[in-house]
Amino acid sequence: MKISRWILFYWLFLCVFASGSLSIDNFNRAFPIIEPDPNHTKLHLASEGLEAIKRITNPIAAVAVIGPYRSGKSFLLNQLLSLSCYEGFGVGHMRDTKTKGIWVWGTPVELDINGVKTSVFYLDTEGFESIGKSNVYDDRIFALATVLSSVLIYNLPETIREADISRLSFAVELAEEFYGRVKGQDVAFEPAKLLWLIQRDFLQGKSVQEMVNEALQHVPNNDGDRNIDQVNQIRDSLAIMGDNSTAFSLPQPHLLRTKLCDMKDGELDLVYVKKRDQLKELVASIIRPKIVQGRTLNGKEFVAFLEQILEALNKGEIPSTGSLVEVFNKGILERCLKLYSEMMAKLPLPLSEKSLQNVHENSKGEAMKSFDEQHFGRHHAKRSVMQLDEEIEKASCNATKILSRSVLDLQRQITSFA
Repeated sequence: MKISRWILFYWLFLCVFASGSLSIDNFNRAFPIIEPDPNHTKLHLASEGLEAIKRITNPIAAVAVIGPYRSGKSFLLNQLLSLSCYEGFGVGHMRDTKTKGIWVWGTPVELDINGVKTSVFYLDTEGFESIGKSNVYDDRIFALATVLSSVLIYNLPETIREADISRLSFAVELAEEFYGRVKGQDVAFEPAKLLWLIQRDFLQGKSVQEMVNEALQHVPNNDGDRNIDQVNQIRDSLAIMGDNSTAFSLPQPHLLRTKLCDMKDGELDLVYVKKRDQLKELVASIIRPKIVQGRTLNGKEFVAFLEQILEALNKGEIPSTGSLVEVFNKGILERCLKLYSEMMAKLPLPLSEKSLQNVHENSKGEAMKSFDEQHFGRHHAKRSVMQLDEEIEKASCNATKILSRSVLDLQRQITSFA
């Protein structure tokens, strides 16, 4: 009986070990990387999906699809990956959303981008405006997809509404805050290419680029409506960012939309198949490896970047670029404070109070200058500057106390010798 128990234990061990050692086929499916909390307000990491990304040693790029719920995002991603609904991302025909949080296809597409072998991950996001979710939750999903992706596909049915433009406010604020600092050469992270994808039944009439251009034109605001004014400001910024965006139209694959998953390419609309293949080529032509603080990221670095961003976006009641600025400036702030401390540590003793004050001012000036040359953020960096100033003043007080004790000790020694 004892022997059979050992055999059973050994067999179970082998089964567990075999299931734990994942082969490449195990990654050939969709994994969650970000999941909602029970209240659908904040987000947390899903470890299983992160393992699919961590194992990649090449530079990483990401294509994220965002848009309203039940707009065909998951089906579109499967089409871009040449997968059926039964192989790829889950596609739902019910009124509840199929995708919760953010999901990744575990096997990246390998591309040669300007001579660099790049692993491209495709991300499916939970659709916004679905029942039972707060706007803040939608904003967090949108913000995270904006920061992580190299290409951001904004999937919209039929037309561009004012609400669709308003949702880009975070992307615009990120662009104004990070992309192209006031000073310094590195950028915190390069912006995603925004691809407006309009899916409509007929391609006649206005081109999709004309639709985007019209949507970005100012709306008259004779009554001084604050909301209209805010959306017009977003329109202005999006128009300035025009070089970083493109537009594409895609017809419906077939009139029987609930049957799409059971159809082969030969059964789909011929114009759709042609345009879909053109879309694949367009995405491949504009995508670039994700650049963070001047360098590409491998899988582990990409996950670490994701953790950093998620922590910042979960702070407070609303996701803000201010939180992101603080995250990116944290290391710079610490280095500048260290510079101040090292300069003060070189003080020759004894030293008069006036001389100490002069050295403090010079050291503080050098630290502030260093931060000014390196910091991220145009508007929200003020908080980091104030924090650095406070930390320097604390360090100065400590240095003064230490100096005072040293002077007293020296005076005692002189007295004892006398």
